[in-house]
Amino acid sequence: MTAEPITGHSSRWPVPPQDGYTVDDLFTLPDLPPHTELLDGSLVFVSPQRRFHAKMIDLLMIGLRATIPDDLKAEREMTVLLDRRNGPEPDVSVVRADAATDLDLTRFQASDILLAVEVVSPDSEARDRDTKPQKYAGAGIPNFWLVEMAGTDQHPVVRVYELDPVSKSYALTGIHHDRLKTGVPFPIDIDITREALDEL
Repeated sequence: MTAEPITGHSSRWPVPPQDGYTVDDLFTLPDLPPHTELLDGSLVFVSPQRRFHAKMIDLLMIGLRATIPDDLKAEREMTVLLDRRNGPEPDVSVVRADAATDLDLTRFQASDILLAVEVVSPDSEARDRDTKPQKYAGAGIPNFWLVEMAGTDQHPVVRVYELDPVSKSYALTGIHHDRLKTGVPFPIDIDITREALDEL
């Protein structure tokens, strides 16, 4: 018995261009799943998020908006254009208010971002801990937070980083378990206990 060739088969996924996708493709390819990102010319599809991920974004957004100055805005899950081949989607961003005036916006420029935040998910650990921070730093985004779930009680931990403009890399400036208190990019004081998360 011989196998018969498969005919009429069409791939459900688009065939990537030889040099990879660009940010133009990210916004023009039809039927991409929500929250698709572009990293190094490759499309990245996200897995269903854990409840921790969604609740942590909510907690940070409430905390940031409580004290954010008028010239800044807190945004969630918006694409940031770093360069032609990179358009990640931070879980939370702090952007210049004058860049966030149009409700039809689908993306921000890296130069408008003061803070990018990634809440780590099991499927995105390497991207959130390594790839994205390097790319955010290379694009000159001055502040980065990495949020993870820790301990048997599954409490949040927020690592705060500031950009070293000479090395174009992030330096760790604090690890926060109960309260996230920092002066940059503006004075911030957020209760990040497990109890605060459970109240949402």
